[in-house]
Amino acid sequence: MIESALTDNPVSTEEKVSIRSEIRAGDIGYLIYLHGWIYAKECGYNHVFEGYVCKTFYEFLENYSPEKDRIWLAEANGIIIGAIAIVGHTSEKAQLRWFILHPDFRGMGLGKRLLSQATQFCREKGYRQVYLETTEDQKHAIHMYTQAGFRFKKEYRSSAWGVDHVELTYEWNLS
Repeated sequence: MIESALTDNPVSTEEKVSIRSEIRAGDIGYLIYLHGWIYAKECGYNHVFEGYVCKTFYEFLENYSPEKDRIWLAEANGIIIGAIAIVGHTSEKAQLRWFILHPDFRGMGLGKRLLSQATQFCREKGYRQVYLETTEDQKHAIHMYTQAGFRFKKEYRSSAWGVDHVELTYEWNLS
């Protein structure tokens, strides 16, 4: 099981996928790994990106409150294969973060399921504005965001993480 968790194919796509919101020991470390591995493989990002992800998760855990924050972890055979989170910043404003799926589990509707749970949570908590930050190379995710109601707000060029890229901000206004 440990060997399969650290390979390119952690589990079979035939396995039943479940989603949970309980944070367990090791979950965030594995998500940091998953982000580092996927973004290095697909976008050419380096270790600096993984450090950035580590820092953002540290801040999340330091301030985590189930009353304003939530993370959804998709698992197959007990191994995390995807995630999405909402981080509440104020009573009216939240951020969508860490939306990721192992490549073997894309195209099955799991991303839409995760995004739907995150947006429903925002409605239930009464957030009036939700924003997210992404990069221009995340075309499929951007399509899902715009389908859910997020609208483009701004962009800027960056050379962080070992590659030149464009960072984008999207907002979803619920008011």
